[in-house]
Amino acid sequence: MAQAEIGIIGGSGLYKMPGLQAAREVRITTPFGRPSDAFVLGKVEGRRVAFLARHGRGHVLSPSELNFRANIYAMKKLGVERIMAVSAVGSLQEDLRPLDMVLPTQFFDRTRGRISTFFGGGLVAHVGFAEPVCPVEVEVLAKSCEGTGARYHKGGTYVCIEGPAFSTKAESNLYRAWGMNVVGMTNLQEAKLAREAEICYATLAMVTDYDCWHPEHEAVTVAQVIDCLNHNVENAQRIISKAVRDMPRERTCECGTALAHALITDRKKVSPQARKKLALLVGKYLR
Repeated sequence: MAQAEIGIIGGSGLYKMPGLQAAREVRITTPFGRPSDAFVLGKVEGRRVAFLARHGRGHVLSPSELNFRANIYAMKKLGVERIMAVSAVGSLQEDLRPLDMVLPTQFFDRTRGRISTFFGGGLVAHVGFAEPVCPVEVEVLAKSCEGTGARYHKGGTYVCIEGPAFSTKAESNLYRAWGMNVVGMTNLQEAKLAREAEICYATLAMVTDYDCWHPEHEAVTVAQVIDCLNHNVENAQRIISKAVRDMPRERTCECGTALAHALITDRKKVSPQARKKLALLVGKYLR
């Protein structure tokens, strides 16, 4: 039996989930190594959830050090069908103000060398990623933002940079010229891997600053980011709790069948190692 139905990934500033009832910690092993931290299982609004601190409690892992595959695989192993990820972002547009919430519906990858797939090593898959987030989750999160009185923006593009340094002014202005909306360092890989794992995924992005393009905010500092996070994290917790309560129990989106037509390798050529390693994800398609 699944131990959780909804996964919550807490980003910078969100290292625990208040209101988690009957909480217990579990450490999950995966074929891809260790997740960022122990998972905290419990109930929020009567729903079984699994909470993971993306950077580890105490924020000990940089964006480039995150084992994204282990984090998402472990969610799948726990039985999670939906993931809501909270993330701190910089704003690339004047109307996206610090303390606002953004629900991006597109991603643009500016990372280098990160592993963003479970596949390879004898089994190849190409999932559709034109619409990278679950539309059902975005709508639920939008209504949750409205219900809590948070100022929010639905839609837009999250440009994912390598980090850990913030952008140069030239980069920040280029992203603006490209029409990007927010900049962060983590969510693109999570979204890709969640799609491959047939898990619904959406991001609740907390705006902490105007990046460095804004004439009145020419530098981004950790102190500034933390100050905004401290003001915003309680809002994020309320929004997530309400979204957990209101999330449909049955999935009607296409996220849950993302691999149905994605496996391209001749089934007779799939290596035994790949079959074993990826059985949790593709076992039903290789019978």
